[in-house]
Amino acid sequence: MMKELFAEIERINDPRQAYKTKHKLIDIVVIVLIGMLANADTWEEIQIFAVSKQTLLRKYLDLPHGIPSHDTLQRVMALIHPEAMRQIQMAFNQMLSQEEGKSLQKIINIDGKTMRGTAVIEKRPLHVVSAWCKEDGVCFGQTVVHEKENEIIAIPELLKTLTIKGSIVTLDAMGTQTKIAEQIIKQKGDYVLALKENQGNLYKDVVLYLEDKEFRTKAAYTQTIEKARSQLEKRQYYQSDDLSWLLDRQRWKGLKSIGMVVKTIEKKGRIREETRYYISSLPLDVETMAKAVRGHWAIESMHWQLDVTFREDGNTTLDKNAALNLNILRKMCLPLLKRLDIGMKASLKGKRFAFCSDPVKYIEQIMQM
Repeated sequence: MMKELFAEIERINDPRQAYKTKHKLIDIVVIVLIGMLANADTWEEIQIFAVSKQTLLRKYLDLPHGIPSHDTLQRVMALIHPEAMRQIQMAFNQMLSQEEGKSLQKIINIDGKTMRGTAVIEKRPLHVVSAWCKEDGVCFGQTVVHEKENEIIAIPELLKTLTIKGSIVTLDAMGTQTKIAEQIIKQKGDYVLALKENQGNLYKDVVLYLEDKEFRTKAAYTQTIEKARSQLEKRQYYQSDDLSWLLDRQRWKGLKSIGMVVKTIEKKGRIREETRYYISSLPLDVETMAKAVRGHWAIESMHWQLDVTFREDGNTTLDKNAALNLNILRKMCLPLLKRLDIGMKASLKGKRFAFCSDPVKYIEQIMQM
């Protein structure tokens, strides 16, 4: 897999002037990727790692002029158009999918994350909307929310780049828009969309209907009970395909059902209850709806990994291209770290530390994937 990935990286069109070029483009991209796996988060840390392991890296890279400076690493990563890096990501995802085989029905979670370290005076930080698939453990793609725009504009652009046929797309309330639902159906996918007060009468009508006690006796139902972090979490899922009463139903392309999730958390004798509501193109199948609703939080886990494992919010790369290219490479690191075998159970953060501690062993393992 890694040999094929290197071949894809070599296909990137080098944006630099040839007569000013000392370092090969593939060497720079691979140094950044390996540096990230080895617990390096800043450009300086990546350079320090590469210099200290230069002999090892020469087994896989040419390095005709040694290790590039951290300024060169950052400058060249800023010159690479993120679309070129996204093509590498897509090829990488395809390799992983072939390795894992096909799942029956994928759940694609779409949500946004702000890269706080990219903020500068009078300009908001980079906000990236990503599409994450827990089954494959990969990010299918991402797009940037530009200045004076929001996720409502970015989500349709991201959907255009995705193959969602036969998949379930989940979105939070920001993405619950009639045009987005229509686009998902046109691309032959299904949707589960969260409802909040910003949906006005639709939200009010669904809440009134689902909170009726009689509804709960007639709706399809399932529940899960889990113990986590010294607390008991009970989730009750309700789904109904009775939409005859819903005045707005014709506005939502493919709408077939509505749902409700009641989450009860018990901790140290205290009980807290949360209720969420959804509209969906799924037919009556409460187990599938529950899987989709619960699956949406997988993308929050991915965002958490970017912040905690890779300290993304602490990275102050201000160039937007360089910052987005780093974001893409971090997401490519996640499935590689997941597959890394260090001989014991460990978090992804722990695996990065192990990689840094014995890069000879783990680079060899990565290269054999």
